[in-house]
Parts: sequence; structure tokens; C-alpha cells
Amino acid sequence: MRAIKIIWRRELASYIRSPFSWVLAALFLLVNGLLFQGFALGQSGGATLSAFVLERYFYAASGAAIFAGMLLSFRLISEERQNHSMVLLNTSPIKDSEIVVGKYLASLTFLAILLGLSLYIPLMLKVGNKITFAQIFVGYFGLLLLGSVTIAIGLFSSALTKYQLVAGVIAAVLLLIMVFLFQFSKQLEGAPREVFGELDMWWIHFQQGFMRGVLNLKDVVYYVAVTYFFLLLSVKTLEAKRWQ
Repeated sequence: MRAIKIIWRRELASYIRSPFSWVLAALFLLVNGLLFQGFALGQSGGATLSAFVLERYFYAASGAAIFAGMLLSFRLISEERQNHSMVLLNTSPIKDSEIVVGKYLASLTFLAILLGLSLYIPLMLKVGNKITFAQIFVGYFGLLLLGSVTIAIGLFSSALTKYQLVAGVIAAVLLLIMVFLFQFSKQLEGAPREVFGELDMWWIHFQQGFMRGVLNLKDVVYYVAVTYFFLLLSVKTLEAKRWQ
């Protein structure tokens, strides 16, 4: 746990000191605000149903959360290899699992900060309207879980190669596959259709649950399981490369 805490603090400090991180934060807030104004409010057609506007906001914000999670994570290990600092980590008494978990938690913490900074948008809807704090909490919890899976995928992609651009492309491809599995499953029949549909990370588990303010244990378990799966792949990849 001590090694995880050290890596977490090191990576989080790196995010806080990096101009790129705050440019990303500014873009994240700008995009969220624009999507809220043009997509959520624009598609409400002047309706006074704040719950519908909140739902459209989470629909748009989910894309921003996925994009931010990918940008925060795809460089985490490949950058260490390019800077030759991975050698120091490999020769130190730190396990590969501690490296992965520490970096993952740092990215997730910074993403949580970004999401927290955007809370003013749904809170504006809360004032004088019939939406609850529970709806806002469930939506943001879903965004955090969605970002958690994205970070785990980006971390795995970063563990595969020392080239950040290649890691970014791999992460983008994997995310596109995970997001559109439900659409692909419509072309199948029987059990494969159900399996691939349930593996989708957006249409089934976010759009039909968290986005609408509905908290299902099944969706939480899915996101935690997929996050664990890709973190485990990251650890096994690092272990394999350590002995190459």
C-alpha cells in the first residue's frame, strides 16, 4: 500500500504541475458547457422537464468523460519507457501491480476533480426545478465509472508499447469497440447477441441506467469487473515485458 500511495502522489503531482492537464481541464469544462447549451437545452425544445434536460446533459457529458479519460491514461506507462524511468521502477522493490494501481488511481483522482468542477451545470438545473440530488449523484457516479473503464483501457494500451501515439490509437480503437458492441450485437442472433450486448460499455450500462438516474447493481458490477480485467491485463503485460 505504501508503494501505491507513493506512485499515486507522484502521478497526481505530475498532473497538477502539467500545463497539458489544465488545458485538458479547461477544454473539458468548455465542451461540457457547450454541449449542455447546444445539445441538452437545444434538444429539449423549450420543454420545462428538467429531468429530460439533465438526461441529455449526461448523454453529452459521457462522451467528454471518455475522451478525457483516454487522454489522461494512454501516456502513463509509454512515457515512462520513453524517458527510461521505467528501468528505475523495474529495479526498485515495487510490484508491477502497485505501479498499475498507483497510476490508475492518480488518473481516476484527476478525472474526479474534472467532474467535480463541472457540477455547477446540473446544480443550475436543480435550482427551482424538480430534480433531486440523487439523480445528479447517480449520473456523476456513472460518469466516474465510465471514466474508470476508459482509464483502465488507456493504461493497458500504454503498457503494450513505448510509443505514445501508438498507445493512443490502440486505446481509441478499443474504446470504439467497447462503445459500439451493442450496435454490433444487433446483427447477431441468440446467445451471442445477448453476450455482446451486455459487454457494451455505454448503450446498455450507462444510457439505460446512470444517464436516467437509475442505479442498478448490475451496472456497477459490470464497470468494476471490466476495470479490473483491463488493469489485470496491464499488470500481466508489464510482467511479460519485464522479462523480455
